[in-house]
Amino acid sequence: MKKSQIILLQILFAVIPALSSISLFAQSDTIRSFHIGLVYPISSNGLKAAEYSNRFSLHAIAGVSKNETVIAVSGAANITRQNADGAVISGLMNLIGNSANGTQIAGFANITRNEAAGSGVAGFMNLAGSGKGVQIAGFANVIKNDMKGLQVAGFLNKSRNTGSQVSGFMNVAKNVKGIQLAGLINFADSSDYPIALLNFVKNGEKSVSLTLDETLTGMATFRSGGKVLYGILGVGYNFKDDRRSVYAVESGLGAHIPVAGSFKINTEIVNQFLSDFKKGDYAKYNLRILPAYKFGNHFEIFGGPTINYIKHSKNKGYDYIDKFIWSKNGSRDFQGIYVGFNAGIQFVW
Repeated sequence: MKKSQIILLQILFAVIPALSSISLFAQSDTIRSFHIGLVYPISSNGLKAAEYSNRFSLHAIAGVSKNETVIAVSGAANITRQNADGAVISGLMNLIGNSANGTQIAGFANITRNEAAGSGVAGFMNLAGSGKGVQIAGFANVIKNDMKGLQVAGFLNKSRNTGSQVSGFMNVAKNVKGIQLAGLINFADSSDYPIALLNFVKNGEKSVSLTLDETLTGMATFRSGGKVLYGILGVGYNFKDDRRSVYAVESGLGAHIPVAGSFKINTEIVNQFLSDFKKGDYAKYNLRILPAYKFGNHFEIFGGPTINYIKHSKNKGYDYIDKFIWSKNGSRDFQGIYVGFNAGIQFVW
């Protein structure tokens, strides 16, 4: 070996222990700048990994720590006994024994015993004692106590007091300050702005109505919601067509506009479909402006103009209207816009 190489090696062997001692002196016994490994306990912190707090953690499969203060990344799971601050990212799951503050991203689930603050993104579920910020999950967000912020889930959101909830199927909460938007159903003690076909709000309003429109389609409709917004779901029958039995179904959203005392205006956007289950299809989309007056504790009468767009199969007997603002004859379908009416009575509770 050349003399210069020998001298270089001697210098390195002398410097490395000195650098190591400086590094150890710069950090406490329980804090590590780096934690790198395969899976517990095959890592730089070894068997005592659960006793150390780390600024940066990187594991091929799974890592275990006491606290994470800046960023932790693993292929499958991050297991933190106490707090995780900053970014915690895993391919499968993040398990946090106390609180999280920052960003948690997991392919399957983020599970935090106490408060999860910041943003949580999971392929399946976010589960925490309480929350603050934004939670996004492919299936469900479940908060045991309060959620200060927004929950977005493919199927279910659940919490006590919350800001806003958006789900593909159902939301469950106690008091909702913002919007509750669901594909089918909302449950709450207090929610002024629920948007779903079915809304069961304790301090809200529910009603069952009987109505008739310009096509002599009678509907039995269930309306449910909060003090402002409500959902509409109904079934019915067309009495104008005496050649066959034509059934109807409708769904939509509405808003109460208080005017004075027992008088208000209900504004609704509704989809209505008629069919005899044999010949063609009939679809009507309408905007309803319905002044309403409540008499007694439970009864309300209403009625008003509607603006309607219809589209139905041609030559199938669905020509219930003959005067249109606009119309178009296609090769298979007929389209038209016209002014109609809707009126009825409902039992409110």
